Amino acid sequence: MTATQQQHFQAVHPGERRPSPVRQVWALVRRNLTHIKRQPEMLTDVTIQPVMFVLLFAFVFGGSIAIPGVDYKEWLLPGIMAQTMTFSAFIVAIGLNTDLGKGIVDRFRSLPIGRSSVVVARSISSVIHSMIGIVVMSVTGLFVGWGIHEGVLRGLAGYGLLVLFGFAMIWVGILFGSALRSVEAVQGVMFTTVFPITFLSNAFARTDVMPDWLRFLAEWNPISALVQALRELWGNDGIPLREGAALPLQHPVLTTVIWAVGLSAVLAPLAVRAFVRRTND
Repeated sequence: MTATQQQHFQAVHPGERRPSPVRQVWALVRRNLTHIKRQPEMLTDVTIQPVMFVLLFAFVFGGSIAIPGVDYKEWLLPGIMAQTMTFSAFIVAIGLNTDLGKGIVDRFRSLPIGRSSVVVARSISSVIHSMIGIVVMSVTGLFVGWGIHEGVLRGLAGYGLLVLFGFAMIWVGILFGSALRSVEAVQGVMFTTVFPITFLSNAFARTDVMPDWLRFLAEWNPISALVQALRELWGNDGIPLREGAALPLQHPVLTTVIWAVGLSAVLAPLAVRAFVRRTND
């Protein structure tokens, strides 16, 4: 809120205090989640779509991608979960761009709400949105033969890595959602950048059979480190790393944490700056 808007609010609502940041964020998170409740079709990208990927790759393409001595369905699930969490960038980008395009954020500026609360609330609601998909896929995985074999603590650690990586992807969404001027532009740019990256990894296929130049890109892909970390933590790997595998695959858990923290540290200031610039137009 600008100084002028603050003075106006105090003049119109004398004696009222600006809500605390926690209350501001919680109110906006509830608003975003209410949209999902009223429009349940918004959950198709984290419910129906991931389940379709599981069924297609497990039962349709799985025969041609089968890895000797490995249960491909178990090996596959961590990859699809990582893909779904990466797609959280789509969710926040489209949602934020829609609010900006409809002038909803401008209406918020007339209220005692800080602009940072809008961004934080959108981030939290997007993580919740994506976690619904992770729960759905976990249940689906149990039906197709997937399971966690390394104990509760390592299982929870895997889910924690998913949330941490999803948080980093949210800043990608805020950056694109703020910088681009239409939902169509957001969908086009995000689809041609984020979507191919998820396939240029070890999520669906082994990297050791790829051409050298492609294997290098795949093994240094942050998504590959996340997928490898999940497979190790959950006991879904079953494939020894090739000799000379890239460093991220040799230490996937630490690498995933570094990627997530590093991406957040770099992208968060850029995303906030783009959001402030857009809302000042």
